[in-house]
Amino acid sequence: MPKAKADSKPAESRLKRKGAGAGRKQTKKAAKDPNKPKRPPSAFFVFMSDFREQYKKDHPNNKSVATVGKACGEKWQSLSDEEKAPYVARALKKKEEYEVTIQAYNKKLEGKDEEDGSDKSKSEVNDEDEDEEDEDDEEDED
Repeated sequence: MPKAKADSKPAESRLKRKGAGAGRKQTKKAAKDPNKPKRPPSAFFVFMSDFREQYKKDHPNNKSVATVGKACGEKWQSLSDEEKAPYVARALKKKEEYEVTIQAYNKKLEGKDEEDGSDKSKSEVNDEDEDEEDEDDEEDED
């Protein structure tokens, strides 16, 4: 019997130390926009896409992602800067394309914010336009 009491106390103190989730606030993540352009791949990932295809041709029976990843990493580290240059150039080109698309995306978002910034609905704005036209017509009649 004394062992049960001895075992329960450390468990309780461990829960208190770790917090056991009590008193923690859960923060909500901002919703991701599915229309946002994806970030461009680095030179290594450009190399990896080419390497993966070649590796699959050479080793058709290998289904392990980890094995392919390890082989790719070792090959990348063994390459000289001159051998990496074409992959770096392709990565820079993709990065430039990404910069253009992200700027267009941000401008599009800014345009939506300006449209949504008004507190009045479109029907209220249209009503005001009609009222102004009515006032202009009344002045013309006088």
